[in-house]
Amino acid sequence: MGGTQFGKFHDFCRDSTLPVCNLFVANNQPPNEAYGGCALLGIGLSGGRHLSNLGSILLAFIAILTSLFLLWRSERKKAAVGRREIQLFLIGFIIIEICEIFSVGGFPLEAAARKGFSAAHIAAITATCWILLLNAVVGFQMLDDGTPASIGLIVASALAIFIGTGYIALDTGFDWTGYFHTTAATDYRNYALYVLYQLIPLACLVFFFVLEAILVVRVLGEVRPMLYLTAAALFFAIGQIFNYVISVHLCTASNHKINGAFFETLFTLLSVVMVWVFWSSITEDDWPMPVGGGGYN
Repeated sequence: MGGTQFGKFHDFCRDSTLPVCNLFVANNQPPNEAYGGCALLGIGLSGGRHLSNLGSILLAFIAILTSLFLLWRSERKKAAVGRREIQLFLIGFIIIEICEIFSVGGFPLEAAARKGFSAAHIAAITATCWILLLNAVVGFQMLDDGTPASIGLIVASALAIFIGTGYIALDTGFDWTGYFHTTAATDYRNYALYVLYQLIPLACLVFFFVLEAILVVRVLGEVRPMLYLTAAALFFAIGQIFNYVISVHLCTASNHKINGAFFETLFTLLSVVMVWVFWSSITEDDWPMPVGGGGYN
């Protein structure tokens, strides 16, 4: 694969704002600038520092508060299928947003601290997408929801993914073993992080959508929840387009004041809210009981 772009992060880091890009730079140089892109400067502080992405930081706080509200609302739905499991997903999203403030939010930090938060951010994204996929599996009631077995399986597997991905990210950032060493000479190629951070979360999201669509259309025989699920997918896709495609153009046009990261945070929040609305809609009291046992009541 030497002649392909598989595993390479240079172009992504030049044009987008991603936590993984902080792992490849040795100092606090703005990541986009380090890769020859448009550096987001934001608000100037003393000592030549910048609070580069205040909008994303504020939106991350709003996302955390929104998720806490949805956690509370979920707790009130005592009979809802997958209540504990959707709460685990929301907790994962809260962790992502906390890390985002310090990784891509442009909060002034020492380089080592930023790498630590970036590694946690990457690990949380992968683990949370895995939790979301398992939420779809829970909906089919192959394992009783809310039981110690169900919760234990989700938590244990998500922790394993978090720890494994986090270690690889930290080893990349701090070069403990040299095995994941990533440099400009190879266009910042890192196969492990490319798979764990770019591909596995995407696969989890696609399978979540497919499984939930099957559940709604074939099992429940309903259409309305698909509107919420489709809206969640659309919001997420728009956020990624802003971050990966439009970001560099926004940064240039705004004279380094704003880029796609702000909109990526916004639309990801809207996507998570719609996922919760979708889950809530298929756990209402008036859905029919699926034939064969486990159902929605």
